[in-house]
Amino acid sequence: MAKQKPRTLSGFMELLPADQMKFERMAELLRRSYSLYGFTPLDTPIIEASEVLLAKAGGETEKQIYRFTKGDSDLSLRFDLTVPLAKYVALHYAELSFPFRRFQIGKVYRGERAQRGRFREFYQADIDVIGDGKLDIVNEAEIPAIIYHTFTALGLDNFQIRVNNRKVLNGFYAMLGLTDKAGDVMRTVDKLPKIGREKVRELLTGEDAALTENQADEILQFISITGCNKEVLNSLEEYRGRHELFDQGLDELSTVVKYLGDFGVPEEKFAVDLTIARGLDYYTGTVYETFMTDHPEIGSICSGGRYDNLAEYYTDKQLPGVGISIGLTRLFYVLEEQGYLNSALNTAPADVLILPMTGDLSPAIAFATRLRAAGIRAQLYTEPKKFKQKMAYADKLGVPFAAFLGEDEISQGKVSLKDMDSGEQKLLDPDTAAQAVLSALEEGRNAAPIREKK
Repeated sequence: MAKQKPRTLSGFMELLPADQMKFERMAELLRRSYSLYGFTPLDTPIIEASEVLLAKAGGETEKQIYRFTKGDSDLSLRFDLTVPLAKYVALHYAELSFPFRRFQIGKVYRGERAQRGRFREFYQADIDVIGDGKLDIVNEAEIPAIIYHTFTALGLDNFQIRVNNRKVLNGFYAMLGLTDKAGDVMRTVDKLPKIGREKVRELLTGEDAALTENQADEILQFISITGCNKEVLNSLEEYRGRHELFDQGLDELSTVVKYLGDFGVPEEKFAVDLTIARGLDYYTGTVYETFMTDHPEIGSICSGGRYDNLAEYYTDKQLPGVGISIGLTRLFYVLEEQGYLNSALNTAPADVLILPMTGDLSPAIAFATRLRAAGIRAQLYTEPKKFKQKMAYADKLGVPFAAFLGEDEISQGKVSLKDMDSGEQKLLDPDTAAQAVLSALEEGRNAAPIREKK
């Protein structure tokens, strides 16, 4: 029978063991960071009924959805984690406590064209705070504080969280009489980093947007407001009193900036950026984008914001929220490509590889049990191989330690423990050997999966 050539579909990431360990370390640190802020873990089905999943979908989203039938059922794979959250909250509203704070790390699927750094199957890591009727502004300040804590825990240092408020933007465009064109204008302004100021001005005054020269100049002047956060807010104060929505957004933005400092976020790590708009129809208040300052060309590595009604397609209850999403698969790919993953991270599946040297395996099994009871990952290697092959296996796995139990060790009630990095080998009693391993691994166990390039 002809053999089928093994292959992985385009747009699906499949990692070798060492990289998978780094990816799992990143996910573990995300879970730990989110839990510190009182978020509960949530898991929702990958497959949903199409009419539920696509309740508010359309356009490009519906084109990219993986949709299929099974019997009489019309089913789809989830394309993000927000729509399943909306369904979940609407379904379990009476059983939940509000504000409801959840985090979720899971795979999502989009049938878009696979390209470098873009995937069809990928992990998202989301957090959201959902209110019942109302949601206090402090939550909008806490979210970027969580971003800061999370990326710092991962080992990133050169990043900046950029903050804006959609009410400020919508209020400003209303001042200019451009409410109906606000979406088109923001889409054009969003191109500023790629095409430059003059090209943006051409587009604003061209046939599509059809703005006057004065309107275009005012927009460019507005989005060019820069400086420290206090200076930007002071400049925005000059527009106060011209539109109620703008004033409300400015109050919210000022409050978020104030509380960010109280949350312990250094000012250099966040900036008020009037070019940040996010999803044009979804976000209604504070919005966030996070960038690696050394690699702005990569784009945002974490984004989100405030929205008015999470579950409007499933319930009449008003459920405002605020949240962020990290495209974890893409972030991992980018970090690996740029050489940011910590090559010194212990990615071995075990801390100690135990090599029995006698026919009686009982002492080796007992030592493995003792190590595991101490929280040390231990693997027994009992394959009938030559010693050189066993050591080659240990080297390939990258285990920090190998333990030998031959007749001499067993007769003395000891083990020979070899440091695979230094080559040093010591004869120790089992408890001392376990403590030696724990001491050696203590620093590495808390190592960050990302190491900034110097």
